Amino acid sequence: MATQWTRRQFLAALAATGLSLRMPVLMAAPGEAAITRSIPSSGERLPVIGMGTWRTFNVGGDQHLVNERTEVLKAFFERGGTLVDSSPMYGSADDVMGEALETLNAHDKVFAANKIWTRDGGATREQDRETREKWGIGRFDLQQVHNLLAWEEHLDTLKQMKADGDIRYLGITTSHGRRHRDLAQIMEQQPLDFVQLTYNVLDREAEQRLLPLARERGIAVIVNRPFQGGSLFRRFQSEPLPGWAEEAGCGNWAEFFLKFIVSHPAVTCAIPATTRVEHMEENMGALYGTLPDQQQRRKMADYVAGL
Repeated sequence: MATQWTRRQFLAALAATGLSLRMPVLMAAPGEAAITRSIPSSGERLPVIGMGTWRTFNVGGDQHLVNERTEVLKAFFERGGTLVDSSPMYGSADDVMGEALETLNAHDKVFAANKIWTRDGGATREQDRETREKWGIGRFDLQQVHNLLAWEEHLDTLKQMKADGDIRYLGITTSHGRRHRDLAQIMEQQPLDFVQLTYNVLDREAEQRLLPLARERGIAVIVNRPFQGGSLFRRFQSEPLPGWAEEAGCGNWAEFFLKFIVSHPAVTCAIPATTRVEHMEENMGALYGTLPDQQQRRKMADYVAGL
């Protein structure tokens, strides 16, 4: 059986040979502006690359790992990122995020996005409060119903919380391509500021209905699982980038995958997760330079499909 390497293992082995199948990270030129998209319901602009915490920030009380994640968050902010997304579902991620924000004194730098994840439809405010206390913030910029769980009760409360100024934006999420039909019905009927869904160069079902509906309804879109939980790297990292990749603004596979996503006109922000500063720097390269046009997007999808 063939061995499946992680991105870290593959790059370490490749470096030992003195070879490289990847172009350098395209660092932003001094003063180069980050690529941003507006939130349709307000006009506020967000950098198109955000940060997720699924799996990566769930490190318990291991202080060494907490310190490493703090450095990852620091690199994210230094490269122009703002939106960080987490959930009570992600173990200790909220506690770790709170410690990292405190260490970096970065509460004013973050666009704080979290989720309500409980079957108790009456516990919306309680869970929001508990998570805010972990982050050390007065309110979340965005509070979302996680994976449509008890969504009717939670969404009703989130509407009132937004009206009261307790949150700035509200939304609803799904992942792994699940419950797209249910999500579309909610998008058609409810006053959402954001939806969060899975979309990447291989998982493109959202192009059929959800992304066009988001544009039609004026709903911002956050994209989760942009790397398929890392499987895109395991599958394609040993392959060369196409010769025209730099013309599309892509200097490595991370930028290739992310720029394909955020170049879709309905997408507001993608939220890759990582445990390493060097990978964060690669991810944040997608925040600068040019985005592929429609013809280049087709070439990108066709190239990956043909590998």
